[in-house]
Amino acid sequence: MIKNFAELEAKLSGETVKRRIAVVWAAEEHTLTAVKHIVDKGLVIPVLIGNKLEIEKVAQKVGLDSQKFELIPADDEVKASELAAQLAKDGNVDGIMKGALETGVLMKVLVNKEKGIRSKSVMSLLAFMESPNYHKIFAVTDVGLLTYPTLEQKQGALENAVIAYRALGINNPKVAVLAAVEHVNPKMPDSVDAGELKELNKQGVIKDCIVEGPISYDLAMDPESKIIKKYDSPVAGDADILVVPDIVSGNLLAKSLTCTGGAKTCGIILGALVPLIITSRAATIEDKYMAIILSALIGKR
Repeated sequence: MIKNFAELEAKLSGETVKRRIAVVWAAEEHTLTAVKHIVDKGLVIPVLIGNKLEIEKVAQKVGLDSQKFELIPADDEVKASELAAQLAKDGNVDGIMKGALETGVLMKVLVNKEKGIRSKSVMSLLAFMESPNYHKIFAVTDVGLLTYPTLEQKQGALENAVIAYRALGINNPKVAVLAAVEHVNPKMPDSVDAGELKELNKQGVIKDCIVEGPISYDLAMDPESKIIKKYDSPVAGDADILVVPDIVSGNLLAKSLTCTGGAKTCGIILGALVPLIITSRAATIEDKYMAIILSALIGKR
């Protein structure tokens, strides 16, 4: 069990091998400020890709020591993205982070059949949450990439999340496939999918985790609800991973937790050779900082 983000940072600090994170089109102030905080603690070696003069200018502005990062010049955003993809293919970076470019530009290169780094049939966005009202870190998938996922896509997102948890040293995570009810209802497709995923887990098709579903949010997260409703499951009240029905429910859940629930969050995209950090350019420095830490831990070679 990992209780909070501080424990993730401590875990990375204890690693003997420094992780390398490529930042694509890196001349962006918030991004390089987050990189500076990481570098100052000696946690990661950044590989900054883009316009050399612009990167050096922004690095100097935020106080990032030029001796503590690698710089790879690139003439444009596409070339910078291709260079990052090649670094990942060659095993020379443990994660890729978006800088001052549109997400679509970077992703178009990264999922390209010839030059890209897609490694799974399903790529998914996994959001880790630290809540003052829960006893450990948990994760929600998918909150921003898969819109209305099929059963197969939900399975892929679930399996991506399990792989991420194992990389963090958490074996056999507890997975709650969320729905509005606790029983399969043929008129409610989300409950049907949840039941199917639980059955696939029982059959050994979905491995290395415990899947429960359909299960409501309160039962997944609140031990008292488990007692009141007499719901017998090891996942109830102790879920590690929440699988949401669609992007709407995932987006609403994540934003409810952060905006009014006091939670902290950071997310990464899984299903590529290395984790991808595609945070909004408007994301806080803390969000980007924690995403780098997650990427370094999960993407370790």
